[in-house]
Amino acid sequence: MGNSKVKILLRSMLVSYILTGILLITLAFLLYKFRLGEKQVTTAVYGIYVLTCLLGGWLAGKGARQRRFFWGMAAGCCYFLLLFAMSCLMQKGLTGNLQQVAAVLGICAGSGMIGGMAS
Repeated sequence: MGNSKVKILLRSMLVSYILTGILLITLAFLLYKFRLGEKQVTTAVYGIYVLTCLLGGWLAGKGARQRRFFWGMAAGCCYFLLLFAMSCLMQKGLTGNLQQVAAVLGICAGSGMIGGMAS
């Protein structure tokens, strides 16, 4: 049973990251076409975090069927952890301030939890 929960979590993360890729490509196109400002791009990236973690949390909660809020939050946290790890690897260390990192963690975990509860 624990193995199936891990599969559900991994599947929800995969879908979240596929959606993230699609949305980031769309954002890059919009940035190119309309010369968006830094604030607009930052807002859009946070919006992408919310949407993808909501979907991931919804899928995790739907698959788990029990403690949906927990599995949704777990999906959001796993999304953040992978995002954070890849960012640290690409930047060769932690960049930005701890407040931004905590805010993104809160956004991802909270959105995932809301998605889980909505499932």
